[in-house]
Amino acid sequence: MAQNPPYSPAQSETHWQAAWAAAGCFAAPDDPGTQAKSYVLEMFPYPSGDLHMGHVRNYCIGDVFARFARLQGACVLHPMGWDALGLPAENQAILEQVAPQQRTPKNIARMKQQLMRLGLAYDWKREIATYRPEYYRWNQWFFLQLYARDLVYRRQSQVNFCSGCDTVLANEQVNEARVCWRGHPDVVKRSIGEWAFRITAYAEALLAGLDDLTQWPERILAQQRHWLGKSVGAGLRFARAGNDAAAPAQELEVFTTRLETAMGACAVLLAPDDPRHTDWVTPAQSAAVASFVARMQRTERSARLAETAAKEGVFTGSSVLHPFTGAPLPVVLANYVLADYGSGAVMCVPAHDARDHGLAQAMGLPVRQVVAPPAEGDAQDDATLPYSGPGHLMNSGVYDGQRCEEARASMLQAAQAGGFGGPQTTWHLRDWGFSRQRYWGTPIPIVYCDACGTVPLPLEALPLELPDFADLKLTGTGGAPLRQIKAFTDVPCPTCGAAATREVDTMDTFVDSAWYFARYLSPQHREAPVDPAAAAAWLPVDVYVGGPEHAVMHLLYFRFFTRVMRQLGLCQTDEPVRTLITQGMVNAPSYRCPNHGYVAAAPLRAAAAAKTPPSCPRCAQPLQVLVEKMSKSKLNGVDPLALIDRYGADTTRLYTLFAAPPEKDLEWDPNGVEGISRFVNRLWRLIAAQEEALNAAPSTAREAPSPAAREADLRARHLLHSTLQRVGDELLRRHHFNTAIAALMELVNGLYALQMHASNCVMGTKVRREVLQVCAAMLAPLAPHIAESCWAVGGGEKLVAQARWPAVDAQALQAQTLTLAVQVNGKLRAQLQVPADVDAATAGRLARADAGVQRHVGERPILKEIFIPGRLLNLVVAREG
Repeated sequence: MAQNPPYSPAQSETHWQAAWAAAGCFAAPDDPGTQAKSYVLEMFPYPSGDLHMGHVRNYCIGDVFARFARLQGACVLHPMGWDALGLPAENQAILEQVAPQQRTPKNIARMKQQLMRLGLAYDWKREIATYRPEYYRWNQWFFLQLYARDLVYRRQSQVNFCSGCDTVLANEQVNEARVCWRGHPDVVKRSIGEWAFRITAYAEALLAGLDDLTQWPERILAQQRHWLGKSVGAGLRFARAGNDAAAPAQELEVFTTRLETAMGACAVLLAPDDPRHTDWVTPAQSAAVASFVARMQRTERSARLAETAAKEGVFTGSSVLHPFTGAPLPVVLANYVLADYGSGAVMCVPAHDARDHGLAQAMGLPVRQVVAPPAEGDAQDDATLPYSGPGHLMNSGVYDGQRCEEARASMLQAAQAGGFGGPQTTWHLRDWGFSRQRYWGTPIPIVYCDACGTVPLPLEALPLELPDFADLKLTGTGGAPLRQIKAFTDVPCPTCGAAATREVDTMDTFVDSAWYFARYLSPQHREAPVDPAAAAAWLPVDVYVGGPEHAVMHLLYFRFFTRVMRQLGLCQTDEPVRTLITQGMVNAPSYRCPNHGYVAAAPLRAAAAAKTPPSCPRCAQPLQVLVEKMSKSKLNGVDPLALIDRYGADTTRLYTLFAAPPEKDLEWDPNGVEGISRFVNRLWRLIAAQEEALNAAPSTAREAPSPAAREADLRARHLLHSTLQRVGDELLRRHHFNTAIAALMELVNGLYALQMHASNCVMGTKVRREVLQVCAAMLAPLAPHIAESCWAVGGGEKLVAQARWPAVDAQALQAQTLTLAVQVNGKLRAQLQVPADVDAATAGRLARADAGVQRHVGERPILKEIFIPGRLLNLVVAREG
């Protein structure tokens, strides 16, 4: 046999990608008609210009779903676009003073070419980019539609403010120590005006809709439920103690889910960032309160709220009256109280809440037990408090002896009758503040007029485009950049024509991504963000792939905007996505020096492989070896393009799919890549060998198979269709691509064992072609380029990208051979492959002919043959001597 040609992925992959493009394999129609549809989507990327391994994994997972759905006969929509506005591009523009309008198209072109090298099955005719006015005009359109329905409004909000930069900062620009991205300390919270979507109007619908998302990961559903945070309880109003009629606030309303513990309240608590606290601070306490509030502003919220954090507070100097007893209770600022939970004020009940108990101990507040466990009649020891379980009331006057649920109802009735309380439902969810003091975002279509007030632009004035970057001095300081451009800000009022001023804030990029999935359906549609007919045909998205870090921001806004679009008549569904796939991170070893921070990982991997302790190349200090998410900042990334250059796209794809199931983190292993490369090369040699064998045996020739050829064909088809059934199940039902690839590896090993690669293989031409074509179909979603080569050698029509998933042959699944254990005097001496229906006589003949058995039988006579069908043959021979 001639030497098979070596595997050349660059040449092969370029060829097949051109063939797909020429055949229009991945172009989706405007309407799938009667054909089953499958809309597969991955979360679109920010166009940094460089693909990273997280991108590769995300898009390869989505590509498997898209290609597999197409093989199953579905009409597939699989688009791609670019989340191009936002902070990273603006920061780069500040650094280089290059307009993002110039850099972004170049970055997109570069990343698009990189994605194409992976052979991803995208319909590029539907490509969108959020920085283009023809896209963000629809952000403005949505704004105006929601503004007209009172679902957009302006409010005061707490933001990060850096005095060193003299600007508002996004959360991404402030670390846990409250230091800004440029190194300025003491970033504080400041109240400013901002625009917000009234997403809370949809809270009940968003919560109820989670019950219908049966194909979303439970952890994502749990995070959304927690973020929505529905709490059913009661509101109680505590009147200010004393007769100071000039005081700015005369009562505090608290929210509680445990009204039955009200008699145990020893204080009313406010959050240190609640702006109302200034209404309750007396002159004597102003200095102490100011110091406490300033310290809390410098403390990261997560640190304040941690269970292990010390519970701290400060007296305001004011008191309120207990609504049930009239007793005065101090008003206290506490570090663990949230301004955005409930009414923003809570009762402090130390005997029945662990955090309140910690605060009471720190501040010397009284601890009054009012709920006893069911089997207890007396108060518990202080050592056993706080108690938060069920029981009956004590130390609660007329409510003593009532069970908690009874007392809750009785006290609620009394509060309603007394006019100081009633039932209340609160949500953790707050309205979505989306305005930003940045340049590179969607301009907000609002004008401020002294005569007319806040005036929305008319629809015909859209898009309101960003002004030219050349008119700016973009520094990242001084507030909203658009304020610098008088030609933009100073305009006539759309209503009265008088001098007016534009809004200078821009929209957060979460607005761009809240509805982009719908724009893919009709990217050229000019009458609305989406053509309702296209939405009716394609929505909801059938499979959506992205990171779990978007669980409560993007995915919640995604769901909110879908409901908005339905109300506007743009679509017919409330939920945007049927099946959500949240892929894990790509992790890799990183190396950190105590003196110099992270050290480039690439030069150290060889040392790690050689078990040599790594040391810093600058100071020779031992390095700390960590396994962390791949990132530029940790210097532990792997360049996907270098990987594709060396191994090819199929090897790169297969490794990211094989190393872990989609939902698990992938631990990068260079040895694993080498292993996948060996498999791909082995597969290539098998395919190449068939080309010569099939050319030597014309398909028109009549074959009269020998018994050996018949047995080889039966075994090959059994192996093939067993694998087909397994791979189909793993891809369709379980979404475990790694085990599907493992099954294909076992198939290739089995075909090598049948000598399919060798010149002495007796397998028939027809079966060889079947093996190649079925193998190609199974490979096509995972390694599509080599799958096309396999399909072509096997004589498949057109392209495997246009083919259908083969049916499993039930007859071929039946075992045609079995392994028969052969014993001599009860000791195992051989394992023979025999026909599945082998009888005792045939089994004896085959066993006696085996060289290994002959060696142990020798010249001794066989006294008896014990045959157990399908399992065992024991030859009983005479003893020697």
